[in-house]
Amino acid sequence: MESITAPASRPLTVLAATTPLAGAVAVPGDKSISHRALMFAALARGETGITGLLEGEDVLRTAAAMRALGATVTRTAPGAWQVTGRGLGALQEPDDVLDMGNSGTAARLLSGILASHGIFSVMTGDGSLRGRPMKRVTDPLSATGARFTSRSGGRLPLAIEGVADPAPLSYRLPVASAQVKSAVLLAGLNAAGTTRVEEPVATRDHTENMLRHFGAEVSVAPLGAGGRVITLTGRPDLVARDVAVPGDPSSAAFVLAAALLVPGSSVTVRGVGLNPLRTGLFTTLREMGADLRLSNERVEGGEPVGDLTAVAGPLHGVDVPAERAPSMIDEYPILAVVAAHASGPSRFRGLEELRVKESDRLSATVALLQRNGVTVDVVGDDMLVTGTGGAVPGGGLVETRMDHRLAMSATVLGLVAAEPVKVDDTAFIDTSFPGFIDLMNSIGAGLTV
Repeated sequence: MESITAPASRPLTVLAATTPLAGAVAVPGDKSISHRALMFAALARGETGITGLLEGEDVLRTAAAMRALGATVTRTAPGAWQVTGRGLGALQEPDDVLDMGNSGTAARLLSGILASHGIFSVMTGDGSLRGRPMKRVTDPLSATGARFTSRSGGRLPLAIEGVADPAPLSYRLPVASAQVKSAVLLAGLNAAGTTRVEEPVATRDHTENMLRHFGAEVSVAPLGAGGRVITLTGRPDLVARDVAVPGDPSSAAFVLAAALLVPGSSVTVRGVGLNPLRTGLFTTLREMGADLRLSNERVEGGEPVGDLTAVAGPLHGVDVPAERAPSMIDEYPILAVVAAHASGPSRFRGLEELRVKESDRLSATVALLQRNGVTVDVVGDDMLVTGTGGAVPGGGLVETRMDHRLAMSATVLGLVAAEPVKVDDTAFIDTSFPGFIDLMNSIGAGLTV
């Protein structure tokens, strides 16, 4: 059985790359899809084979949780797993607390599943996750009849008294959030009747795609300017089906950004997931003048996939509309690093969701840039970055706040800074991108932990 241990601190000093980055690599599997593959397979009848599963700590926490809830979850080879599901409504009560580590996605999605099963459970997590809000999920889920008890502000640990016969939900999201949407839909799986979710802006639809893959009836209709209505018919017969997990576009972002910034570089990332609700970063980079080439397009497991090649060249500032934020919410820290090197100002609008990520990712990104000599401001929920048109000064210490994406963004910044950039801890990178340092070194980054 795979083990999960708290990572030891790994500080890193990043020196500017001395040669261009080059090569063709594959990034780990998509984290969002990996979580869902394990959860939905556990709820389905029969045995599901999963290939390309991300084996970072976040996903391993989900595997352990589904095992504790009665599913048989076995790793058969690197990235290859077999899950024998319990069937919808048949999860067993766990013997112990479910520790979700650093994974907000796992905690929020699992809340929907646990609320709609007649069992008692308790979830906790690491210091970062225990500080993140859960009321945005537990408030709508309470309408199923489930009861939640938590620390002040809805923070973990969270005790859940689920109901075997949950009421179907009709909920309008106050802000765009794929995690809250998914939690409500997952609660609706075990409810008789129709569950309906309205979202003001379309968010990543991996939950809808994969529910259909396992046999659920899910319909989507447009709502207003860019919104959607998702309708789920409750109590479907979920049947095991194999899942091929594509490469994570959020992980590919760091490799591609480094290639765009280090002079003379050309790097290909193979097999990247290209779900249109996840590719806002790639659209934005092209608007900045990035030479980003797509090849070998295909469909795998119901998701579009392709190879992306990034070629270094001059970039300019950009104004990113708020409605694009849901399609690139995890990529703003690395986009801010790219903008710091571009010519002219950039403005990223509507970033309120960044305040409730692994850290307050908005303030942490601002601090990352400011400590390395970049002019950056926050006006309301907008971030304004003044690009240098070349190497940033660097020389600062980045406090990652237990946030894997900040650590990787700081690493990329250091590769193109005039002075060395210190990163206080890179251990948490493994939550989403195990082997990140080795992969970057394979294309010429020269990183030494």
